[in-house]
Amino acid sequence: MPSTVKSPPASALAPRGAGLRPAAVLALGTFAVGTDAFVTAGFLPAMADALQVSTAAAGQSVSLFAAVYAVASPLLAVVTARLPRRTLLVGALVLLAAANAASALAPTYAALLAGRVLAALGAAAFTPTAGATAAALVRAESRGRALAVVIGGLTAATALGVPLGRVAAVGLGWRAALGAVAALSALGALAVGLALPRLPGAEPVSLRRRLAALRRPGVLSVLPLTVLGMAACYVPYSYSVPMLAAVGVSGRVAVPVVLVLYGVGAVAGNLLAGRWTDRAGPVRVLTAGYAAMAVSFTALTGLAAGHPRTGIPTGVLAFLWGASSWCQTPAQQHRLLAAAPEQAALLVSLNASAIYLGIGGGTVLGGLALPSGAVAVFALAAVLACGAAGFLRVSAARNRSGGTTST
Repeated sequence: MPSTVKSPPASALAPRGAGLRPAAVLALGTFAVGTDAFVTAGFLPAMADALQVSTAAAGQSVSLFAAVYAVASPLLAVVTARLPRRTLLVGALVLLAAANAASALAPTYAALLAGRVLAALGAAAFTPTAGATAAALVRAESRGRALAVVIGGLTAATALGVPLGRVAAVGLGWRAALGAVAALSALGALAVGLALPRLPGAEPVSLRRRLAALRRPGVLSVLPLTVLGMAACYVPYSYSVPMLAAVGVSGRVAVPVVLVLYGVGAVAGNLLAGRWTDRAGPVRVLTAGYAAMAVSFTALTGLAAGHPRTGIPTGVLAFLWGASSWCQTPAQQHRLLAAAPEQAALLVSLNASAIYLGIGGGTVLGGLALPSGAVAVFALAAVLACGAAGFLRVSAARNRSGGTTST
């Protein structure tokens, strides 16, 4: 097996007793990244009208962001390996701020896409580094919670950033909303620069060696599930405004309220998943999450088809949708770290790529299904959620029989 760079122990990276505090600071950065990645869903129709493209075409800006992130994440991990961690994290957020400012001023669709590419590069450099740093700063038994705190910034962005982006877009315009994301990214850079301890870089690991980790059975069974599970979530989410309208939710107040409920569910699902992953194991958490996801999408399909007798209010379904979407990440990262703990930074980076591949793939599939109506979009999401549950069951059984510990 090729040599790897081991993650340094917590005592080598942070002052004694640092605990989860650095993870909380890093969560501010992931909040900025998450707001940037998800805020577009709140004003996609308005942006499409302003740039004179279809809603589905505007949605592909989300797919482009996700695709660039997925490809760039492992490449940037190699290129930036020797940089001190604080320098890298601050620089990534500064790039994110500049990219959002450029997107806010974009005169054409092509210029907007260029800004989204730059934003994806900043996000791809920040999020995996933040996750690996947080995992290295705590004891092994607290890893699930530390990862949940960092990823909590992303889920908090769905609870606060996306609805606020929707409100800003309605009141001030979508350009102002992107400008606010630029300011938030700059604030995150300042906070990380002031609060994070000085952390060394590491010897670079070649891309070939990084990708060799994909051959490990415990890793190979986890990453495709991340792609499939996130794709299920994002088939409808990237087009949430027209999807909510199809189930009777529209207007300046109702849409932000339901998006807030989705986001509150996302935060709750992420935090509870981090805690219960440490206690009950990741497979049980994921099993419950995919079941809730399938139920919520099936019920939303019924509502979109004009059958309101689900007995479940739309707000509750939005909460379940958010919780089931974001309970996946702590559990999946925990499975990866259990499969190859000596390659923590690499595996967190690969999982981040898988997340954004799922987001991009789900957005593409949602755009293809959108002309057929909301019923087709929600039904496709339900099918993908059931597929994720089936994949989990098969792969977990295979790992148990093979003696791996990733489940």
